[in-house]
Amino acid sequence: MSGLRASDAERESVADRLRAAAADGRLTITEADDRQAAAYAAVTREELVPLTADLPGEPVPETAATEPVPRRRGGPLTTASRRRLAVHAAIVGVLVVFLVTRWAMGPVAFFWPAWPMLWLGLSVLLHHRWAPRAATAPPRPVS
Repeated sequence: MSGLRASDAERESVADRLRAAAADGRLTITEADDRQAAAYAAVTREELVPLTADLPGEPVPETAATEPVPRRRGGPLTTASRRRLAVHAAIVGVLVVFLVTRWAMGPVAFFWPAWPMLWLGLSVLLHHRWAPRAATAPPRPVS
């Protein structure tokens, strides 16, 4: 375990445990603040272990030290994610129609809706990129 770098998720997990310990009265506010600062500043996993060693509960799992963190872009969008993305895209579509209609009926010659449409389209692309995805099944062995 020595020398392995800590991930943001591991630092946040330790910080959550420290917040819970402070809420339970196991740590003073000052001690919890100091430990949380150390947790967020930790570079390696071994720096995180002593911060929660004297607290009840599960320590930082050893399996997390050996397994890579799965990437978010692995599988298809979940049903709820697809529904939210469809609503987002529909709202953007209505806004685009409104903007183009407003431009067509106005006295301005240049196509000013291009800028709002750019940002609206970017919002849909980023929504798709960061939407929660279903876990992918492991690849089947070729026989």
